Amino acid sequence: MDILLKEHIAYTLKLTDDLDLIEKNKIKYLHNHLIETINPRRFKTERGKAYYCFSYKLSEKEIVLQSDYFIGIDWLIQDRFIHVEPKLNSGPADSFEKISSKIEEDITDTEIGELNEEINRSIENGESDKEVDIIAMLLEIMSHAEVAKHTNNLLLIDWEAKEIPIRQKQDLLTPFLIVKFLKLLQDIVRKGLKKSYYKVTENLNNRVKGKILVGEQIKQNIFKNRFTNTLCEYQVFGEDSDENRFLKKVYLFCTQYVENNNYFFKDKNNIGWVINYIRPAFDKIGSEVSLQVLKHFKYSPFFKEYKEAIKIGQHILKKFSYNITKTTEDKVSTPPFWIDMPKMFELYVFAGFLNGNSNLSASNFNYQFSTHGNSLDFLICDVNSEARIKIVVDTKYKLKYNYGQIHGDIRQVAGYARLNKVKNQAPRLCEEIPCLIIYPKPAKNGEKQKINLSIKDLLNHKIEAYHKVYKLGISLPLID
Repeated sequence: MDILLKEHIAYTLKLTDDLDLIEKNKIKYLHNHLIETINPRRFKTERGKAYYCFSYKLSEKEIVLQSDYFIGIDWLIQDRFIHVEPKLNSGPADSFEKISSKIEEDITDTEIGELNEEINRSIENGESDKEVDIIAMLLEIMSHAEVAKHTNNLLLIDWEAKEIPIRQKQDLLTPFLIVKFLKLLQDIVRKGLKKSYYKVTENLNNRVKGKILVGEQIKQNIFKNRFTNTLCEYQVFGEDSDENRFLKKVYLFCTQYVENNNYFFKDKNNIGWVINYIRPAFDKIGSEVSLQVLKHFKYSPFFKEYKEAIKIGQHILKKFSYNITKTTEDKVSTPPFWIDMPKMFELYVFAGFLNGNSNLSASNFNYQFSTHGNSLDFLICDVNSEARIKIVVDTKYKLKYNYGQIHGDIRQVAGYARLNKVKNQAPRLCEEIPCLIIYPKPAKNGEKQKINLSIKDLLNHKIEAYHKVYKLGISLPLID
């Protein structure tokens, strides 16, 4: 039995000792003695802080579950799990627009209260909720090697925990891993498959090569009167190595899953292009490989993508229990997992910057620029072009806003711009550094999913009550 939550939306369970009542309506009731077994998992981010994936408040008669900035599936108690969906409506973006346009010095507390209540009603109503297309976002992120290398801490998986039975549409973990693997494999193919020495066993006629396998030679040839044949083992230098065979095996699982999953891969153009790009490179590579050889792989710094691809490949095979027929099943099981959505949103914006500014490299955007315990999402420095611009950018993946939070976000980003280390980065550029807050909003019907953020267009939406502080809503792709 799952308890379905949306990001930042609370869910209330009534506490009781009546077992019959619980059995009739598990969605609304929870047994009192099970409260002690609730232990929310903590997600340790790359900045060193650990956040609870969900939280709860306990009173005498009820428990209120609250989702936060993570989406995923995890056990709540022994036989019930919590599922947080990546839902988004127009409420947060509308509230940001409305509040930022009304930031005035003489606004009264009553007016602030009325404004916040109006915003809360629009968000909690949830009539316009749409599911964010996490896979489309990941495809954009993984399209840039400079951005893809930051995805290692996006995901938390507990492979040791008991698996949770779910429907395939609830399973974000599998398509997430598959997209990441295929994009890594695309990078490997673009660079060229790694060649290495590997052992080949062959029954040769009238010749000997390498080492004779005496035991097998007796069984297969001597006992069968094949005296001209010799079973030999020798080394070959080429691409048909154990590493590439393993990648081919996982690739076959991935293609089978994509072909049979129309929910997450409704538009197969992008992922289909990746699959077709990879296929020719593995045509002459076998797919039979002993999983025991994975323990003995040695990784070259030049082929650094192999290590991550093999790691993700192991996760995918484990997810399908090494059985390719499970890629077509509707009812599946998954280990508990969580995805860090603020981090995902940051990287999605990063990909948009690179898409929209082909003349700039990743270094121009100074992702996660850190100083004195502060960490800026982006410090854009463009010294060489005619624009010669410098901007402090802070992404805010918030699905609920009020008047005070808007003020807090503006003060935070303005504080970043006053740091000496920020001002000393490309010091010739503008003494007063513009500040930009980027927030999510749902894409409109028919709106293209590819994100493209040109620096020339970033500073078009000023927050009038502040000097050189700007705002920008980014459309997130949605599942219809």
